[in-house]
Amino acid sequence: MQKRFTSSLRNKSLQLLLAGGILASSTTAFAQKTTSASPYSQFGLGQMREDLLPQYRGMGGVNTAVRRINGVYNTNPSNPASYSATQFTTFDAGLYGNYTQLNSTTRSDNTADFAFSHITMTFPMKRFGGISLGILPYSDIGYRTSSTGTVNSDPYTKVFTGEGGLTKAYAGWGVRIVKGLSIGANMSYLFGTLNDYSRVEFLPSSGALNTQQQNKREIQGIIFDYGLQYEQPLNREYSLIVGYSGSFNNDIKERATIFNTRVTPSTDPDNQNIPLDSTYVSDRSSRHLTLPLRHNVGITLARNNRWLIGADFKYADWSRFQTRAGENELRKNYGVAIGGQITPDVTSLKYLNQVDYRVGFRYNKTQYFLSDQNINDMAVTVGVGLPLARNQFSGAFSKINFSAEFGQMGKISNSLLRERYINFNIGFTLNDRWFRKPPLD
Repeated sequence: MQKRFTSSLRNKSLQLLLAGGILASSTTAFAQKTTSASPYSQFGLGQMREDLLPQYRGMGGVNTAVRRINGVYNTNPSNPASYSATQFTTFDAGLYGNYTQLNSTTRSDNTADFAFSHITMTFPMKRFGGISLGILPYSDIGYRTSSTGTVNSDPYTKVFTGEGGLTKAYAGWGVRIVKGLSIGANMSYLFGTLNDYSRVEFLPSSGALNTQQQNKREIQGIIFDYGLQYEQPLNREYSLIVGYSGSFNNDIKERATIFNTRVTPSTDPDNQNIPLDSTYVSDRSSRHLTLPLRHNVGITLARNNRWLIGADFKYADWSRFQTRAGENELRKNYGVAIGGQITPDVTSLKYLNQVDYRVGFRYNKTQYFLSDQNINDMAVTVGVGLPLARNQFSGAFSKINFSAEFGQMGKISNSLLRERYINFNIGFTLNDRWFRKPPLD
């Protein structure tokens, strides 16, 4: 018994050290890596990333009223009330990748990228609910557009690019206050840097100097969000859950710095855009930004360990968000998601019967309004949850969750762009009883 206990303790320690190492090392990776390839990400704070793990993305983003999937708790940062349902110490980490095809009336382009997507840990606290902490992407920008012109018969190209992203590190608590009703809240530290570049490039033969301007925005602040869930068993097999999550008008701080640089034209790709003289700062400014109120409402119907179906309705008012000078104003954002999953038979000896199969659809009227048109985003989603071996002694089990989103954003008209994309998410979920003593022999 002592040997088994020592081995179990050693495994828990290794898992904790591994999780902590990944959590610490990923903070920098999240803050520096851009996975967006959307020209629309140049507006506002960039392309928003929802707090969705692959389990929920495979169901179209249904999550507000989800407490358990296949009868087992899965970390759900989008609604902290769900933390009260945790039974195991749950560790979840994953990767995100995308392939995007951009089309206009005159050209097309393809891009691909990948990055860390999330690191989360959730701990049960018995009758005091559960706590969760982790690191999630909040938004990112990644775009490149260009135009051409002439000055004194010398042709030039004006190039606009952007990179960077915002990350949030969160800690939350959820607890059941009366039978069936749970509440919860997250406190998050939002941080990151968004860089926008504009560059004028002349042909090397012109003898003219290229110029570049960088607008660097450093953003940080504390934000809060909250949620509640009510679960009503209908009988021994079926249960109905309704949920709500929202956020306050959180204030964050933006520090903007504009850098100007002159560079020498070159035909050598390795020597392009090398500064000719020292960069000088033309402007520094600070301001407070107020994030919009966010409201999410959801409902799910579940049958024990067999299946789950649900729907989410989402709203955020970006119309009052203070944009930069000369930038298009943002609008109100509406979204709907429907989806579900089915597990044929968790007790079956056939592996394929133990797999979770997920499908969903989402539609989003985004906050972008360009050329007198709303920019809409829609996608069909699929996913699977692949179970790994279960530890019969501790009850620990692991699962690999995979999701794919096949979507389109915008359309080819009025000088706009159409994005067709495939987003991939893969996550590794480990559930274990870290602080449970083994029974005596």
